[in-house]
Amino acid sequence: MIYLKLLWSYFKIGIFGFGGGYAMLSLIEREIVGQGWITEKVFTDIVAISQMTPGPIGINSATYIGYVVPQTSSPALSSPIFGIIGSILCTLIVTLPSSLMVLYASHFIRRHRESGVIKGIFSGLRPVVVGLIASAAMLLMNSDNFGTDTYSVIWSISICVASFCTVYFTKVHPILVIIAAGVAGLFIF
Repeated sequence: MIYLKLLWSYFKIGIFGFGGGYAMLSLIEREIVGQGWITEKVFTDIVAISQMTPGPIGINSATYIGYVVPQTSSPALSSPIFGIIGSILCTLIVTLPSSLMVLYASHFIRRHRESGVIKGIFSGLRPVVVGLIASAAMLLMNSDNFGTDTYSVIWSISICVASFCTVYFTKVHPILVIIAAGVAGLFIF
């Protein structure tokens, strides 16, 4: 039964989660944390780890959740083999809808690339994706990431703003900014 719930959740994420990993975060959070499978803290950790590993956030979370949830949901599924099965199923189902849509859409767009309707669709999708990314940013601005005491909040916001300004206004590589923010966090906290 847990596999069907996982497949349904990740199928919905795969169908409705467009615009990249950050745009999908609020949907993933609602489906996974909302089900009570993991806590908000664990979700935040998954997002952080997903940024350090190759692959999109949706796929990384599907692989992790697919591995952990079957083993923690029932003592009968505590063997790692059930986690591996869950990982494979969730990873495949989250990629299936987008794979099929890309195959169809690429053929359709190639045939109608000069169409005003196609250009209008892409113009309409841009603000939606920006909104979804902004929603993900707001989702990650929680006490797990910024702390609860004034000291932690002020320093966390300062590091966030300094990182954004450095990347946006200079030509410093984002990887260097991430490393610098991590080192600053290590010394400050």
